[in-house]
Amino acid sequence: LPYRSPLDNRVHRYFPDFYIKVKENSGSIKKYIIEVKPQRQCMEPKRQKKKTRGYIYEVREYAKNQAKWKAAEEYCLDRGIEFKILTEKELGISK
Repeated sequence: LPYRSPLDNRVHRYFPDFYIKVKENSGSIKKYIIEVKPQRQCMEPKRQKKKTRGYIYEVREYAKNQAKWKAAEEYCLDRGIEFKILTEKELGISK
């Protein structure tokens, strides 16, 4: 999926983790594009007084992910596909 990165304002390609088709009880086919991410990458990083290397990386990744997911949602909306982001919470994974 093409998306425009807020970091360099260029178009890049985004490859979601899964594309699945599910046959529902009614017999219809439901299509999904799935992205799997850690919960912490789905939340905006908390502002910090000190701009550490780690904090800057988190902010950049969050901005990039938001642009990817917006492009995926628009792509899916146009094609009757549902876009989902799954985290360890939805997958039932605990530390």
